[in-house]
Amino acid sequence: MREAIFLLALASGNSGISMRVIEPMLPRLATDFGTSISGAASVITAYSLGAAIGTLAYGPLGDRFGKLRMATISLFGAGLASLACAFASDIGLLAVFRFITAVFGSSSMTLGMAYVGDRVPIAERQPVIARFIAGTITGQSLGPLVGGLFTDLLGWRGTLVFLGMVSVTVSGILLARTCTQWSEEAPVSSAGNPFTVHLRLLAFPRVRYVLATAFVDTFFFFGAYSFLGPFLQLKFDLRLTLIGLILAGFGIGGVLYTLTVGPLLRALGQRGLVTWGGAMCFACYAVATLSPAWQIAMPCTVGLGFSFYMLHNTVQTKATEMAPQARGAAVSIYSGFWSFGQAIGVAAMGLVIGFIEYTPAIIAFGCGFFLLGLWMRSNLHRLS
Repeated sequence: MREAIFLLALASGNSGISMRVIEPMLPRLATDFGTSISGAASVITAYSLGAAIGTLAYGPLGDRFGKLRMATISLFGAGLASLACAFASDIGLLAVFRFITAVFGSSSMTLGMAYVGDRVPIAERQPVIARFIAGTITGQSLGPLVGGLFTDLLGWRGTLVFLGMVSVTVSGILLARTCTQWSEEAPVSSAGNPFTVHLRLLAFPRVRYVLATAFVDTFFFFGAYSFLGPFLQLKFDLRLTLIGLILAGFGIGGVLYTLTVGPLLRALGQRGLVTWGGAMCFACYAVATLSPAWQIAMPCTVGLGFSFYMLHNTVQTKATEMAPQARGAAVSIYSGFWSFGQAIGVAAMGLVIGFIEYTPAIIAFGCGFFLLGLWMRSNLHRLS
């Protein structure tokens, strides 16, 4: 079990790199394709939408055919789609290929969380999930750095080819190490049509509360975070490698959270985690955008990663237990709403900065995340 969880975390980390690699590329994509930053950000929106749609199917498919099997096959597909991105001739075609990449690449975290839910008792689950998502967090940490550094060295096309090759390689490792375990996962014959399963789940009030919280969570956080890199480039004229290094602080903060989640949970409880997570996030966005020195943004992004997972990990834990009779489907619909929130949040921020400047827009979205934390403090019972 431990090796399988580790390998799923490795696959999830690779997907995390792919998820976050575009943000430092946005200025280069805008220049190469002759569009605005908001226009280039459609590539991020497309990826998030693809991830949302993909995850809606992977849970029921994982329940039916096995979570390890589906994670292995889909990661291979993500690698091929990433290779295709390098041949995009315009921003629209790049968005389409990134959409396809996300449809395949979105499986690892969803199926990994469901696998943990199947194998780990609820009393021990939150720290295990936190350690599992360290893979995703590490990938999200490396994603901006890989995006910035490799775009400076190889261009954005070469970077996406590199990512595709990594995905294919990781899928091969999963195949070699877990194929003998595929038969051990008992199929859930009632998984049925994914859409039918999801409609049944939506009949439960606590499922609806968890999904709404997941949507608002990523809407506000990633709506602001996706434009932090372009903001720093425009304000301070930084190289993409440096921007990627700054944005990588998000992953560092997330990893720090996974290392301290046990003591934090004992000291603050879930209500304290979501309250302080929201407050810290708002403060970090405000300081990062108002500071006259770009160096201040580096500790702020670390704080953003730490504070985001204080709130987000609590929602993740609730998601793994909101429908234990169809855990894969439940986690997949949760991940779908998580991705929809990010996609619509990025699109909304793109519209907002067409009317107001980056600083008040980013701070406003950070404030929205803080208000969500306050709401969760008083309404955690609705998510249980």
